Amino acid sequence: MSAAVKLDPASVDLEAFLKDLLALGEELRASLGEEDLAHLKKIERWGRTATAVGAMTAWVAPNPLSAVALSLGRSTRWLLMHHVGHRGYDRVPNTPKRLTSPVFARGARRFIDWLDWMEPEAWKYEHNVLHHSHTGEDADPDLVERNTEWVRQRPKPARYALLAVLAATWRASYYAQKTTAALRQRDQALRPDEKQLPELVQLVLENWAPAFLVELVLFPALYLPLGPWAAFSAACNSWAAEVLTNLHTFAVVGPNHSGDDLFRFTDAPKSKAERYFRQVVGSVNFRTGGDLNDWLHLFLNYQIEHHLWPDAPMRSYQWLQPRVKALCEKHGVPYVQQSVWKRIGKLTDIFVGNSRMQVMARP
Repeated sequence: MSAAVKLDPASVDLEAFLKDLLALGEELRASLGEEDLAHLKKIERWGRTATAVGAMTAWVAPNPLSAVALSLGRSTRWLLMHHVGHRGYDRVPNTPKRLTSPVFARGARRFIDWLDWMEPEAWKYEHNVLHHSHTGEDADPDLVERNTEWVRQRPKPARYALLAVLAATWRASYYAQKTTAALRQRDQALRPDEKQLPELVQLVLENWAPAFLVELVLFPALYLPLGPWAAFSAACNSWAAEVLTNLHTFAVVGPNHSGDDLFRFTDAPKSKAERYFRQVVGSVNFRTGGDLNDWLHLFLNYQIEHHLWPDAPMRSYQWLQPRVKALCEKHGVPYVQQSVWKRIGKLTDIFVGNSRMQVMARP
Protein backbone atom coordinates (compact mmCIF):
# COMPACT_ATOMS: atom_id res chain seq x y z
CA MET A 1 0.00 0.00 0.00
CA SER A 2 1.05 3.63 -0.51
CA ALA A 3 2.36 5.38 2.54
CA ALA A 4 0.12 8.20 3.73
CA VAL A 5 1.89 11.52 3.86
CA LYS A 6 0.77 14.49 5.91
CA LEU A 7 -0.17 17.03 3.29
CA ASP A 8 -3.22 18.56 4.87
CA PRO A 9 -4.95 21.17 2.71
CA ALA A 10 -5.80 22.92 5.97
CA SER A 11 -2.10 23.66 6.45
CA VAL A 12 -2.27 25.96 3.41
CA ASP A 13 -4.49 29.01 3.10
CA LEU A 14 -6.28 27.53 0.12
CA GLU A 15 -8.68 30.42 -0.33
CA ALA A 16 -5.79 32.89 -0.52
CA PHE A 17 -4.01 30.60 -2.96
CA LEU A 18 -7.16 30.33 -5.07
CA LYS A 19 -7.68 34.08 -5.00
CA ASP A 20 -4.19 34.68 -6.38
CA LEU A 21 -4.65 32.02 -9.06
CA LEU A 22 -7.99 33.45 -10.15
CA ALA A 23 -6.44 36.91 -10.39
CA LEU A 24 -3.67 35.45 -12.53
CA GLY A 25 -6.31 33.81 -14.69
CA GLU A 26 -7.96 37.17 -15.27
CA GLU A 27 -4.63 38.58 -16.45
CA LEU A 28 -4.28 35.59 -18.74
CA ARG A 29 -7.67 36.09 -20.36
CA ALA A 30 -7.02 39.79 -20.83
CA SER A 31 -3.72 39.05 -22.58
CA LEU A 32 -5.12 36.79 -25.33
CA GLY A 33 -4.40 38.20 -28.76
CA GLU A 34 -2.93 37.86 -32.21
CA GLU A 35 0.41 36.72 -30.79
CA ASP A 36 -1.20 33.52 -29.53
CA LEU A 37 -2.65 32.73 -32.95
CA ALA A 38 0.64 33.52 -34.68
CA HIS A 39 2.43 31.21 -32.25
CA LEU A 40 -0.02 28.39 -32.93
CA LYS A 41 0.44 28.75 -36.67
CA LYS A 42 4.22 28.72 -36.25
CA ILE A 43 4.13 25.44 -34.36
CA GLU A 44 1.75 24.06 -36.99
CA ARG A 45 4.25 25.06 -39.71
CA TRP A 46 7.05 23.32 -37.87
CA GLY A 47 5.02 20.12 -37.79
CA ARG A 48 4.07 20.38 -41.46
CA THR A 49 7.71 21.03 -42.40
CA ALA A 50 8.78 17.94 -40.50
CA THR A 51 6.14 15.87 -42.30
CA ALA A 52 7.24 17.26 -45.67
CA VAL A 53 10.90 16.44 -44.99
CA GLY A 54 9.91 12.93 -43.94
CA ALA A 55 7.77 12.41 -47.02
CA MET A 56 10.39 13.75 -49.43
CA THR A 57 13.08 11.43 -48.06
CA ALA A 58 10.93 8.36 -47.33
CA TRP A 59 11.43 6.72 -50.73
CA VAL A 60 15.25 6.84 -50.83
CA ALA A 61 15.91 4.06 -48.32
CA PRO A 62 14.99 3.16 -44.77
CA ASN A 63 16.66 6.04 -42.96
CA PRO A 64 16.52 7.84 -39.61
CA LEU A 65 15.98 11.30 -41.10
CA SER A 66 12.68 10.33 -42.68
CA ALA A 67 11.50 8.31 -39.68
CA VAL A 68 12.29 11.08 -37.18
CA ALA A 69 10.76 13.79 -39.40
CA LEU A 70 7.55 11.82 -39.99
CA SER A 71 7.36 11.12 -36.27
CA LEU A 72 7.75 14.80 -35.36
CA GLY A 73 4.95 15.63 -37.78
CA ARG A 74 2.64 13.08 -36.16
CA SER A 75 3.59 14.18 -32.65
CA THR A 76 2.90 17.79 -33.62
CA ARG A 77 -0.58 16.84 -34.76
CA TRP A 78 -1.07 15.29 -31.31
CA LEU A 79 0.13 18.59 -29.77
CA LEU A 80 -2.33 20.58 -31.86
CA MET A 81 -5.20 18.26 -31.00
CA HIS A 82 -4.40 18.51 -27.32
CA HIS A 83 -4.41 22.28 -27.12
CA VAL A 84 -7.05 23.04 -29.75
CA GLY A 85 -9.27 20.25 -28.41
CA HIS A 86 -9.07 21.84 -24.97
CA ARG A 87 -10.62 25.02 -26.48
CA GLY A 88 -7.29 26.79 -26.12
CA TYR A 89 -7.92 29.02 -29.13
CA ASP A 90 -11.71 29.36 -29.11
CA ARG A 91 -11.41 32.77 -27.40
CA VAL A 92 -8.33 34.01 -29.22
CA PRO A 93 -9.33 36.84 -31.60
CA ASN A 94 -9.51 36.00 -35.31
CA THR A 95 -8.79 32.29 -34.89
CA PRO A 96 -9.97 30.49 -38.06
CA LYS A 97 -12.72 27.96 -37.47
CA ARG A 98 -10.47 25.08 -38.49
CA LEU A 99 -8.36 25.75 -35.37
CA THR A 100 -11.27 25.83 -32.93
CA SER A 101 -12.54 22.90 -30.88
CA PRO A 102 -15.95 22.57 -32.64
CA VAL A 103 -14.24 22.03 -36.02
CA PHE A 104 -10.72 20.65 -35.49
CA ALA A 105 -10.53 16.89 -36.23
CA ARG A 106 -14.34 16.65 -36.40
CA GLY A 107 -15.87 14.41 -39.04
CA ALA A 108 -13.86 14.25 -42.24
CA ARG A 109 -11.36 16.72 -40.78
CA ARG A 110 -10.01 13.86 -38.69
CA PHE A 111 -8.11 12.79 -41.81
CA ILE A 112 -6.63 16.28 -42.16
CA ASP A 113 -6.00 17.42 -38.60
CA TRP A 114 -5.39 14.42 -36.35
CA LEU A 115 -5.51 10.93 -37.79
CA ASP A 116 -4.39 8.90 -34.80
CA TRP A 117 -5.20 5.49 -33.35
CA MET A 118 -8.17 6.78 -31.37
CA GLU A 119 -11.39 8.50 -32.39
CA PRO A 120 -11.03 12.21 -31.55
CA GLU A 121 -14.34 12.65 -29.72
CA ALA A 122 -13.65 9.59 -27.59
CA TRP A 123 -10.23 10.94 -26.67
CA LYS A 124 -11.64 14.38 -25.83
CA TYR A 125 -14.21 12.87 -23.49
CA GLU A 126 -11.77 10.51 -21.76
CA HIS A 127 -9.03 13.11 -21.44
CA ASN A 128 -10.68 16.53 -21.26
CA VAL A 129 -13.65 15.49 -19.14
CA LEU A 130 -12.73 12.42 -17.09
CA HIS A 131 -9.01 12.89 -16.56
CA HIS A 132 -9.13 16.63 -15.95
CA SER A 133 -12.19 16.38 -13.71
CA HIS A 134 -10.70 13.62 -11.54
CA THR A 135 -6.94 14.18 -11.72
CA GLY A 136 -5.15 11.76 -9.44
CA GLU A 137 -8.37 10.37 -7.98
CA ASP A 138 -9.49 6.76 -8.16
CA ALA A 139 -11.96 7.95 -10.81
CA ASP A 140 -9.12 9.21 -13.03
CA PRO A 141 -9.01 6.79 -15.99
CA ASP A 142 -5.29 7.52 -16.53
CA LEU A 143 -4.01 6.93 -13.00
CA VAL A 144 -0.82 5.01 -13.81
CA GLU A 145 -0.26 3.39 -10.44
CA ARG A 146 -3.76 1.90 -10.33
CA ASN A 147 -3.80 0.91 -14.01
CA THR A 148 -0.56 -1.05 -13.66
CA GLU A 149 -1.38 -3.04 -10.54
CA TRP A 150 -1.62 -6.20 -12.68
CA VAL A 151 1.88 -5.58 -14.02
CA ARG A 152 3.37 -5.65 -10.53
CA GLN A 153 2.04 -9.19 -10.06
CA ARG A 154 4.54 -10.38 -12.69
CA PRO A 155 8.24 -11.18 -12.19
CA LYS A 156 10.42 -8.07 -12.19
CA PRO A 157 12.04 -8.67 -15.63
CA ALA A 158 8.58 -9.09 -17.17
CA ARG A 159 7.50 -5.74 -15.72
CA TYR A 160 10.28 -3.92 -17.54
CA ALA A 161 9.50 -5.81 -20.74
CA LEU A 162 5.82 -4.84 -20.49
CA LEU A 163 6.78 -1.20 -19.97
CA ALA A 164 8.90 -1.28 -23.14
CA VAL A 165 6.07 -2.85 -25.15
CA LEU A 166 3.58 -0.31 -23.83
CA ALA A 167 5.84 2.65 -24.59
CA ALA A 168 6.32 1.47 -28.19
CA THR A 169 2.62 0.81 -28.86
CA TRP A 170 0.59 2.75 -26.31
CA ARG A 171 -1.53 4.93 -28.58
CA ALA A 172 -3.08 1.82 -30.15
CA SER A 173 -2.69 -0.69 -27.32
CA TYR A 174 -3.77 1.54 -24.41
CA TYR A 175 -5.31 4.84 -25.39
CA ALA A 176 -7.57 3.59 -28.18
CA GLN A 177 -9.13 0.97 -25.92
CA LYS A 178 -9.36 3.31 -22.94
CA THR A 179 -11.04 6.15 -24.81
CA THR A 180 -13.45 3.84 -26.63
CA ALA A 181 -14.54 2.23 -23.36
CA ALA A 182 -15.07 5.64 -21.74
CA LEU A 183 -17.21 6.93 -24.59
CA ARG A 184 -19.25 3.73 -24.70
CA GLN A 185 -20.02 4.05 -20.99
CA ARG A 186 -21.10 7.66 -21.48
CA ASP A 187 -23.30 6.85 -24.46
CA GLN A 188 -24.84 3.89 -22.68
CA ALA A 189 -25.74 6.11 -19.72
CA LEU A 190 -27.18 8.83 -21.96
CA ARG A 191 -28.94 6.53 -24.44
CA PRO A 192 -29.51 3.16 -22.73
CA ASP A 193 -31.88 1.91 -25.45
CA GLU A 194 -29.50 2.64 -28.32
CA LYS A 195 -27.75 -0.43 -29.68
CA GLN A 196 -23.96 -0.17 -29.88
CA LEU A 197 -21.48 -2.02 -32.02
CA PRO A 198 -19.56 -4.76 -30.23
CA GLU A 199 -16.64 -3.07 -28.48
CA LEU A 200 -13.95 -4.88 -30.47
CA VAL A 201 -15.67 -4.03 -33.76
CA GLN A 202 -15.91 -0.38 -32.75
CA LEU A 203 -12.28 -0.40 -31.66
CA VAL A 204 -11.15 -1.76 -35.01
CA LEU A 205 -13.42 0.24 -37.33
CA GLU A 206 -13.41 3.63 -35.61
CA ASN A 207 -9.97 3.65 -34.02
CA TRP A 208 -7.33 1.35 -35.49
CA ALA A 209 -8.40 0.97 -39.10
CA PRO A 210 -8.25 4.63 -40.26
CA ALA A 211 -4.74 5.24 -38.89
CA PHE A 212 -3.41 1.87 -40.00
CA LEU A 213 -4.75 2.14 -43.54
CA VAL A 214 -3.65 5.72 -44.17
CA GLU A 215 -0.29 5.91 -42.37
CA LEU A 216 0.96 2.36 -42.83
CA VAL A 217 -0.69 1.17 -46.07
CA LEU A 218 -1.75 4.11 -48.25
CA PHE A 219 1.31 6.26 -47.48
CA PRO A 220 3.81 3.63 -48.70
CA ALA A 221 1.56 2.80 -51.68
CA LEU A 222 1.88 6.39 -52.92
CA TYR A 223 5.53 5.63 -53.74
CA LEU A 224 4.78 2.61 -55.96
CA PRO A 225 5.17 4.68 -59.16
CA LEU A 226 8.82 5.13 -58.11
CA GLY A 227 9.27 1.39 -57.86
CA PRO A 228 9.00 -1.38 -55.24
CA TRP A 229 12.15 -0.26 -53.39
CA ALA A 230 10.70 3.21 -52.91
CA ALA A 231 7.44 1.80 -51.55
CA PHE A 232 9.31 -0.63 -49.29
CA SER A 233 11.49 2.19 -47.97
CA ALA A 234 8.47 4.40 -47.32
CA ALA A 235 6.79 1.54 -45.46
CA CYS A 236 9.86 0.98 -43.28
CA ASN A 237 10.15 4.68 -42.51
CA SER A 238 6.45 5.02 -41.72
CA TRP A 239 6.50 2.00 -39.39
CA ALA A 240 9.63 3.32 -37.69
CA ALA A 241 7.97 6.72 -37.32
CA GLU A 242 5.01 5.01 -35.67
CA VAL A 243 7.24 3.50 -33.00
CA LEU A 244 9.09 6.78 -32.49
CA THR A 245 5.82 8.70 -32.15
CA ASN A 246 4.68 6.26 -29.49
CA LEU A 247 7.95 6.58 -27.59
CA HIS A 248 7.92 10.37 -27.90
CA THR A 249 4.35 10.88 -26.78
CA PHE A 250 4.66 8.30 -24.00
CA ALA A 251 7.78 10.03 -22.67
CA VAL A 252 6.07 13.41 -22.35
CA VAL A 253 2.60 12.16 -21.32
CA GLY A 254 3.19 9.15 -19.09
CA PRO A 255 5.23 10.85 -16.32
CA ASN A 256 2.90 13.88 -15.96
CA HIS A 257 1.15 12.58 -12.85
CA SER A 258 3.37 9.75 -11.70
CA GLY A 259 6.21 9.56 -9.18
CA ASP A 260 6.87 9.01 -5.51
CA ASP A 261 6.97 12.77 -4.94
CA LEU A 262 3.48 13.35 -6.39
CA PHE A 263 0.11 12.77 -4.77
CA ARG A 264 -2.93 10.70 -5.57
CA PHE A 265 -6.28 11.06 -3.83
CA THR A 266 -8.85 8.64 -2.47
CA ASP A 267 -11.77 11.06 -2.66
CA ALA A 268 -13.01 14.13 -4.50
CA PRO A 269 -11.88 17.62 -3.46
CA LYS A 270 -14.08 19.36 -0.90
CA SER A 271 -13.94 22.79 -2.54
CA LYS A 272 -12.86 24.67 -5.63
CA ALA A 273 -9.78 25.86 -3.76
CA GLU A 274 -8.77 22.32 -2.88
CA ARG A 275 -9.31 21.23 -6.46
CA TYR A 276 -6.83 23.85 -7.69
CA PHE A 277 -4.41 22.82 -4.95
CA ARG A 278 -4.62 19.19 -6.06
CA GLN A 279 -3.90 20.07 -9.68
CA VAL A 280 -0.51 21.37 -8.53
CA VAL A 281 0.53 18.67 -6.05
CA GLY A 282 -0.64 15.89 -8.38
CA SER A 283 1.22 17.16 -11.48
CA VAL A 284 4.82 17.71 -12.54
CA ASN A 285 6.55 20.07 -14.96
CA PHE A 286 9.57 19.25 -17.10
CA ARG A 287 12.19 21.77 -18.22
CA THR A 288 10.37 24.79 -19.61
CA GLY A 289 11.17 27.76 -21.81
CA GLY A 290 11.90 28.37 -25.49
CA ASP A 291 9.71 27.32 -28.39
CA LEU A 292 12.07 24.59 -29.61
CA ASN A 293 12.35 23.00 -26.18
CA ASP A 294 8.63 23.32 -25.60
CA TRP A 295 7.77 21.93 -29.04
CA LEU A 296 9.91 18.86 -28.43
CA HIS A 297 8.05 18.42 -25.13
CA LEU A 298 4.76 18.99 -27.07
CA PHE A 299 4.07 21.82 -24.58
CA LEU A 300 3.23 19.11 -22.03
CA ASN A 301 6.18 20.29 -19.95
CA TYR A 302 3.77 22.87 -18.48
CA GLN A 303 1.54 20.24 -16.91
CA ILE A 304 0.89 22.17 -13.70
CA GLU A 305 -0.19 25.30 -15.52
CA HIS A 306 -2.15 23.23 -18.04
CA HIS A 307 -4.17 21.59 -15.27
CA LEU A 308 -4.92 24.96 -13.73
CA TRP A 309 -5.94 26.46 -17.09
CA PRO A 310 -6.54 23.63 -19.57
CA ASP A 311 -8.13 26.04 -22.06
CA ALA A 312 -5.12 28.37 -22.28
CA PRO A 313 -3.13 28.77 -25.53
CA MET A 314 0.33 27.20 -25.65
CA ARG A 315 2.16 30.51 -25.61
CA SER A 316 0.37 31.52 -22.39
CA TYR A 317 1.98 28.68 -20.47
CA GLN A 318 5.39 30.23 -21.03
CA TRP A 319 4.09 33.41 -19.39
CA LEU A 320 2.21 31.62 -16.63
CA GLN A 321 4.89 29.19 -15.47
CA PRO A 322 7.21 31.49 -13.45
CA ARG A 323 4.19 33.29 -11.98
CA VAL A 324 2.52 30.07 -10.83
CA LYS A 325 5.79 28.81 -9.38
CA ALA A 326 6.18 32.07 -7.43
CA LEU A 327 2.63 31.79 -6.08
CA CYS A 328 3.30 28.23 -4.94
CA GLU A 329 6.41 29.38 -3.10
CA LYS A 330 4.45 32.23 -1.53
CA HIS A 331 1.72 29.92 -0.22
CA GLY A 332 3.88 26.91 0.66
CA VAL A 333 2.42 24.66 -2.03
CA PRO A 334 4.81 21.97 -3.40
CA TYR A 335 5.78 22.63 -7.03
CA VAL A 336 7.68 19.78 -8.69
CA GLN A 337 9.78 20.42 -11.80
CA GLN A 338 12.50 18.13 -13.19
CA SER A 339 13.88 17.01 -16.53
CA VAL A 340 11.77 14.62 -18.53
CA TRP A 341 14.53 12.00 -18.21
CA LYS A 342 14.34 12.02 -14.41
CA ARG A 343 10.57 11.83 -14.57
CA ILE A 344 10.69 8.84 -16.91
CA GLY A 345 12.78 7.18 -14.21
CA LYS A 346 10.13 8.09 -11.61
CA LEU A 347 7.39 6.68 -13.84
CA THR A 348 9.38 3.48 -14.37
CA ASP A 349 9.75 2.99 -10.62
CA ILE A 350 5.99 3.36 -10.13
CA PHE A 351 5.23 1.07 -13.07
CA VAL A 352 7.46 -1.81 -11.91
CA GLY A 353 6.79 -1.36 -8.19
CA ASN A 354 10.09 0.10 -6.98
CA SER A 355 8.18 3.02 -5.42
CA ARG A 356 4.65 4.18 -4.78
CA MET A 357 2.69 7.39 -5.11
CA GLN A 358 2.02 9.43 -2.01
CA VAL A 359 -1.51 9.69 -0.67
CA MET A 360 -2.81 12.98 0.64
CA ALA A 361 -3.94 12.37 4.23
CA ARG A 362 -6.81 14.29 5.71
CA PRO A 363 -6.86 15.24 9.42
